[in-house]
Amino acid sequence: MSRRGFLGVAAAAIGGAMLAPGIQLIEVARAATPAGAAGANPQVRWGMLIDTTKCATGCTDCVAACNTENGLDPKPSPTSAQWIRKIEIKEIKTGRQASAPVMCQHCAEPPCVDVCPTGASFKRADGIVLVDRHACIGCRYCMMACPFKARSFVHEELSEQKPDVPRGKGCVESCTLCVHRIDQGEKTTACAEACTKAGHGAIVFGDLNDPQSEISRRVREIQTSQLRADLKLDPGVRYHGI
Repeated sequence: MSRRGFLGVAAAAIGGAMLAPGIQLIEVARAATPAGAAGANPQVRWGMLIDTTKCATGCTDCVAACNTENGLDPKPSPTSAQWIRKIEIKEIKTGRQASAPVMCQHCAEPPCVDVCPTGASFKRADGIVLVDRHACIGCRYCMMACPFKARSFVHEELSEQKPDVPRGKGCVESCTLCVHRIDQGEKTTACAEACTKAGHGAIVFGDLNDPQSEISRRVREIQTSQLRADLKLDPGVRYHGI
């Protein structure tokens, strides 16, 4: 490569990092993706269907699986990061109760991305919303913008991290839909896998754009709703029974 060509490529790379730091992360992830793995396919929209009629009150298998998969504290303190949490819902008029896991909803119009001043919060072509930890400055604007309280701030020093799930003190983080699994060609998330193994089958993961996928079929067959649908964020996580 000529000196002029080299400088042109270098300038483009620097400019890309300054304008859209998430793009660099996406390209690096694609380069590391093994042949035949899914990657960030724009034809796909990954999502979840959570059936609260099958979600057992008091069961935290999905939370434990998420913590193990991503190297989170198995016994979180009030300041520890938590990517998925179980909540109890009660209908005031009828008294009906339901239990449901809540995590990043992977919105089509994510407010966390809109408010991020550095571009650290970004949405992949396949609908997964992520945080580029190299660009995150810890301002926590995204945490304030998220109506689902789905993001956590890392306050403490971290050790013994998982190679596929890099984390860092001073960064914001949240559910990634196990993007490291998906980019390796796996078909499900840790929480959905644990829920299935426990015999509940309350969490279905898949491609919302594929009419033949189980999640698309289930969404067609049963009534589903989105959390805070009034905000018109089009979350990728759908709920049944609430």
